[in-house]
Amino acid sequence: MFKFLKDKLKSAISKISEGVKEEGKVEEKIIENPAEEVKEEKGFFAKLKEKFAGREETEEKKPIIEERKVEIREKIKPPIAKQEGKIVKKEEIKEYRKTWQETKINKEPSKKTEEIPKTEIKEPEKKGFFAAIKENITTTRINEAQFDKLFWELELALMENNVAVEVIEKIKDDMKKQLVGNPIMRTRVEGTIQETLKDSINSLFETSDANLIDEIKNKKEKPYVVVFFGINGSGKTTTIAKLANMLKEKKISCALAASDTFRAASIEQLQIHADRIGINLIKHGYGSDPAAVAFDAIKHAKAKNIDVVLIDTAGRMHSNTNLVDEMKKIIRVAKPDLKIFVGESITGNDCVEQAKTFNEAVGIDGIILAKADIDEKGGAAVSISYVTKKPILFLGTGQEYGDLEAVDSEVIMKNLGFA
Repeated sequence: MFKFLKDKLKSAISKISEGVKEEGKVEEKIIENPAEEVKEEKGFFAKLKEKFAGREETEEKKPIIEERKVEIREKIKPPIAKQEGKIVKKEEIKEYRKTWQETKINKEPSKKTEEIPKTEIKEPEKKGFFAAIKENITTTRINEAQFDKLFWELELALMENNVAVEVIEKIKDDMKKQLVGNPIMRTRVEGTIQETLKDSINSLFETSDANLIDEIKNKKEKPYVVVFFGINGSGKTTTIAKLANMLKEKKISCALAASDTFRAASIEQLQIHADRIGINLIKHGYGSDPAAVAFDAIKHAKAKNIDVVLIDTAGRMHSNTNLVDEMKKIIRVAKPDLKIFVGESITGNDCVEQAKTFNEAVGIDGIILAKADIDEKGGAAVSISYVTKKPILFLGTGQEYGDLEAVDSEVIMKNLGFA
């Protein structure tokens, strides 16, 4: 089951992820060698420092520099001098030198020196710089137009596998919210798309807190009545037999009602199943009132203290007004606890549309998909629950009585490759 859809989804996810990586390059700067980029920036700032450091000899600073040079020379010059041809005594030299030093210490600094502007070189915040480089290297973004272009691959894969249009639109909206405008790790593009698609598909399946077996056992007034609907050839009669066998294995007594009095050999077919399973079949002749057959089956179950009555009905299309009215009459008479639509999984979108129209006509409570084992596309299984807002109760997976499996969304997701 789902083999074809699984392969198509895998291929579409791969193509979309590659597309995201390519489209994401349009608006971002890719640095092939970050080390070289950093080296260039460091060189720039080093040159900037050198530029300001070399301004000592500018015209503005020349007078200040010259004055400072004179001061330095005077400081280190020995104060030895001849006065009128006389040699200065050693003690006088010491006194002169002391006075000269005190004068220099107390001398106020030049105002021009105070006014020398100090140029500050502000280094960029390295953390922000490297973070920006890292983000450009490791992430990508796509806009809405790019997403619509890329989603076509997945949309085509879903349409090829009979996924309903409503479901495709939902998946598209879900993915758009997660992917458009958000940074996606380059190494996680395919994984991100796969997780988003998985969450979207997983949300398609309606779940029911109620368990059929528990509901049957907990009903105070027996019997628990289940009526089945579907079109001709959907596998309805065989499905009823499978469910009857399952109930018997769980020690729940059951009777069948042959309310399909229209199709040739339908009563005989149901009788064969009843005999094989070992349960009673309540039947009238062909052409009799289907509602009357259902009424008698329920009456028989009450008299015999039987737990469940399963009512088979004639296959019909929603466009047949007379058969739809007949179906409504069965419901009024039988007052079923559960109304189940049985459809062929392999018919894809047709099955979804049938379930939708039956739901509108009589209000179904649950769905059983027959022939799910040979449905490689799986479009009906993915779509039908979301479109009708009703849970899939069981999947028919073979021709034997035991080939009826309770639906587990985790199993479906696994079969689709989202394990």
